[in-house]
Amino acid sequence: MRSAAPQEGFLKGNADLNIAQALNLCGQPDSYERQESTWLLEHILGVDGVVLKFRLEQDLTDIQEQAYLAGLARIEQGEPLAYVIGSQPFWTLDLKVTPDTLVPRPDTEILVETVLKLPLAANANIVDLGTGTGAIALALASERPQWQVTATDIYPPTLEVAKENAIRHGLVDVQFACGTWFEALNPQKFDLIVSNPPYIDPEDVHMQKLKSEPERALIADHQGLADIETIIVEGKTWLKSNGWIVLEHGYDQGQKVREIFNQQGFSQIQTIQDYGGNDRVSLGQY
Repeated sequence: MRSAAPQEGFLKGNADLNIAQALNLCGQPDSYERQESTWLLEHILGVDGVVLKFRLEQDLTDIQEQAYLAGLARIEQGEPLAYVIGSQPFWTLDLKVTPDTLVPRPDTEILVETVLKLPLAANANIVDLGTGTGAIALALASERPQWQVTATDIYPPTLEVAKENAIRHGLVDVQFACGTWFEALNPQKFDLIVSNPPYIDPEDVHMQKLKSEPERALIADHQGLADIETIIVEGKTWLKSNGWIVLEHGYDQGQKVREIFNQQGFSQIQTIQDYGGNDRVSLGQY
């Protein structure tokens, strides 16, 4: 739960707010709210955390103060910090995000780590289905420049953000295609299919906390498993011999996803846990 809203007096524009006072507006010193306000202020001032600590007595300009207080107000209303500042770190990349994209989560880096450990060819052909910001595809392309990487998304504005992120990081060989899952692709065979698809049950109580993010990137029918099952079932025909499918899923879906892999004739099936010890990524070889 968030701490109390920023103090009303400052929201009305008190003059000469310094950095220390600005940080004290939200949360206790070691709280997540304080950390968010620190990141917001770093973004507005264009400095890192170390520099910020040495400038605590520095006054904010009127423009900086207004931007900071406006950002705090948006966060207090439930908007993700990434939308407020327009970017989110993922892997070694700083990715542009917009309300058209899901905010990349640290737990998705588990999928990237898992893929990089697989025995894939040096020139592997891979596809990231439902790429969003391009997080998974671009992280993999940055680590394996010789791989042939394709990224798809159903929503053109989202795909444009992914393309911008590829250009920003010089990953110009990544290919992009717009469409629903495999319908976006020309006929070909892949060594690897990866995806962080929608996997939240529409009735899940946690959806309220995610109301600011695009619902199409979060919710799936059949208790959140519909898109996962589609990718596994249809993905078989898109894989080379001994190809892999690696998917992110909900913390309570590991067993069900493994069952789908097993029913479809996959081997080497396993589930990897995230940083919090929850089932998060499952994979299988066909």
